[in-house]
Amino acid sequence: MPDPAIFNELIHAPIRLRICASLAPVQWAEFSHLRENLGITDSVLSKHLKQLTDAGYVEVERFAKLGRSHVRLCLSKEGRRAYVGHLAALRKITEGE
Repeated sequence: MPDPAIFNELIHAPIRLRICASLAPVQWAEFSHLRENLGITDSVLSKHLKQLTDAGYVEVERFAKLGRSHVRLCLSKEGRRAYVGHLAALRKITEGE
């Protein structure tokens, strides 16, 4: 059964929508790669990620690689469901349903 089409105001904000769109096709994305791909600062990305993690939409994992600290992110199951539902709602709006 497909996820219901539900407009999600939290995801709809442009940067948060771009974050979700960037995370949707991958299992994990590193913070630095996401920041570079979106062309935003660490602080802006952190602010929007906090809102998405507080809602349970994004999971954060910290790890060390070659002696350096890294952060990677993924959409949670709930986040993926909310994102897909939001896209379905946008399709309904744009298709005039």
